[in-house]
Amino acid sequence: MRYRLTFVVGLALGYVLGTRAGRERYEQLKKSARQVAQNPAVRNTAETAAQQGRQFAGRAYHVVSDKVGDRMPDSVADRVRSLRTRSAHSNGADDWGTSNT
Repeated sequence: MRYRLTFVVGLALGYVLGTRAGRERYEQLKKSARQVAQNPAVRNTAETAAQQGRQFAGRAYHVVSDKVGDRMPDSVADRVRSLRTRSAHSNGADDWGTSNT
């Protein structure tokens, strides 16, 4: 699904950049893209994908840090430990102020 979406976005971008139809066609494409982006089904799918990505990244983070934690320099190991305790005590918000929902 991700590759198909990437292909469609690339196709649309290539068309917009390569078209000679002028500003009117550009505005029409822009309006269509905005409507697709504001579609609740598209937004829900994007949010679900983002949430799953955060979950997989969190699992990968813990697996990797557990496997290489004792092989890292002390400064890096201390930073990993502080990040792990901070994420364990966080209220669901990341460094950018967004929630994990």
